[in-house]
Amino acid sequence: MSARSCPCGLPEAYDDCCGRFHSGAAAAPTTERLMRSRYCAFVRQDAGHLLRTWHPRTRPERIDFDPRLRWTGLEILATTDGSAFHSTGTVTFRASYRGGSLHERSRFERVGGAWVYVDGEFLE
Repeated sequence: MSARSCPCGLPEAYDDCCGRFHSGAAAAPTTERLMRSRYCAFVRQDAGHLLRTWHPRTRPERIDFDPRLRWTGLEILATTDGSAFHSTGTVTFRASYRGGSLHERSRFERVGGAWVYVDGEFLE
C-alpha cells in the first residue's frame, strides 16, 4: 500500500475512495464498500461517518476511540448479497491492529436506500 492509498486497502487515493463516502459526496454502493469506509473511519477516528452509517435501532449514542489503538490493515474474507439488487448483506472481515486482530461477520441493511451497519458477530 502506497502512502497515498486509502487505509481501507484498495489502491485508490483516500479522496477518491473512502473520502467521498466520509464527506457525504457519495453513498457506498455495496456492503463491502461500506465496510471498507467504516474501517477507514475507525483508522481516521471519524465518528460522524460511523454514526451516520449505523442502523438507527442499534446505533450507540457516541463512539469512544482508544487513542492507543493503531489499525494496520483490513482483509475482506467473504461477502453475501449486499449489492444494488439486495436489501441485506453480510461482510466477513479481519481488521488487524498492533498486537492483534478483530474477526467479525457484519450484518447490513438498507435504510432509506442507503446501506447501514446493523451489528456483528465476533468469530475466532
